[in-house]
Amino acid sequence: MGKIQEENTVKHIWFWQRIVSPHMAGLARAVASMGVKVTYVAEQTMSKARAAQGWQIPDLGDAKLCIAPDATTVNSLVGAATEDSIHICQGIRANGLVSKAQRGLAHRGLRQWVVMETVEDGGWRGLVKRFEYRRLFRSIAPFLEGVLATGHRTPGWVVSRGVPSRKVFPFAYFLFVDDVLLDKPLPTLSQRFRVLFVGQFIERKRLDLLIDALADLDNSHVELIVVGSGPLEETLRQQAEQKLHGRVDWIGRLSMVEVRQQMALVDCLVLPSRHDGWGAVVSEALMVGTPVICSDHCGAAGVVQASGVGASFSSGSKESLHHELEKILSEGKRSVVERARLARWATSLEAKVGANYLLELLNYKVSAEESLLPPWLEKAQ
Repeated sequence: MGKIQEENTVKHIWFWQRIVSPHMAGLARAVASMGVKVTYVAEQTMSKARAAQGWQIPDLGDAKLCIAPDATTVNSLVGAATEDSIHICQGIRANGLVSKAQRGLAHRGLRQWVVMETVEDGGWRGLVKRFEYRRLFRSIAPFLEGVLATGHRTPGWVVSRGVPSRKVFPFAYFLFVDDVLLDKPLPTLSQRFRVLFVGQFIERKRLDLLIDALADLDNSHVELIVVGSGPLEETLRQQAEQKLHGRVDWIGRLSMVEVRQQMALVDCLVLPSRHDGWGAVVSEALMVGTPVICSDHCGAAGVVQASGVGASFSSGSKESLHHELEKILSEGKRSVVERARLARWATSLEAKVGANYLLELLNYKVSAEESLLPPWLEKAQ
């Protein structure tokens, strides 16, 4: 960690988001609990698509929520912001009315940051995205103070789009501690090794790849627990019945609290996505002491690597996923002590820790000889 001053000079932070996201609300709530005035602006409280996935509107604590469904409201809020305020905006492309706020903030000369996930940039569409992001970053360069780059590939990707490295900082989804079961990691009750998948039944999530990789294991004592729903359910059920007969438990859609309870009762979570900007289920699993295997195209892969357990595998490769599953199976079930140790390490992903890190980034400049490490690397096991 670089040398920093002790005084917090940040007085008012604005979060500009499209919805009240559970992945950002905890951070806003934690910052507000530290005596900083926080305003959280969203176009709507929750989108229909996210609500259908089981997302719930999170508690913002002492942060003030403002709903801005139109440009007129956005302009009014931008005009009401004080000169000493700092604004953290969701992305720079396809970000709805947030882009309107960014233009207004730039016109006023207010301090502005961007928080963004890893961008999926494969194929010819990816080439177009890379050029478009370079153009957009160039256009906002005069008033961009920094980028909170969420995902292990994101900092390098942003720098490659022309943003100076001194303005780019690794970031994560930080979860509020009250929202997870941190204090009592539990032993699994099943004699089988239980692998958990949580997500939508869509092509990008690659549940089919996980089923195939599990089927290739020479081990009948492995069972798959599936939480979620989606358009590919019938196809996936047929595939699982054929290849993992009698070893799949289809639980369906659960609330976020119930999902985390499931995470505490399994031996490993696997996120096999072709791409995920972050993959919040990774953070949630680690925080209850459950090891994770995820694709290297998931933003949270860097956190998995830093945890010292589990692994990342080559996206789309059944052989690579199979190898990592074999390895974690050979290590056996984790003891209560081992799970508790992992959960303690994963407190580096708590919202309060993230809030401290954010304030350090906003408050202080680190000397050229030193670097400001993100909390999960500071505590790397």
